[in-house]
Amino acid sequence: MRLNRWKLAAAALSVLGVVSTTAYAYTGEQNASNAKLTMQQARAEALSQVHGKIKSAELEKESGGSGLRYSFDIQTKNGVREVGVDAVSGKVLENSADNSQDEAQEARAEHKQTSNTQANESEDQDTDRNGSEH
Repeated sequence: MRLNRWKLAAAALSVLGVVSTTAYAYTGEQNASNAKLTMQQARAEALSQVHGKIKSAELEKESGGSGLRYSFDIQTKNGVREVGVDAVSGKVLENSADNSQDEAQEARAEHKQTSNTQANESEDQDTDRNGSEH
């Protein structure tokens, strides 16, 4: 009987996840074609592990598992937890307390990486258009 309640709760969370993620953007969408799980499926799995509200979600290339994972920061009554779900197998790869200092450092690194990528793409476009670098 208790197991059925958990299944019902998981199904309800899954439905809520589909409804609430319709307009929910996440980073890493460019990697979605390589994932076997959808964002909604990964959200349902993450929320079955940690009950709370998802603050952020991303699909990222990271070591461990298949190398492609959905990462969720989930606000709970006891703080923020990070849950990582393998985008290919659906296995939970991480379920840990999120440290705000680590989060800030990761955000800075991602911003720097994005800025470098955009600069490189701009430089490549200039090279392609003109046949030589400026």
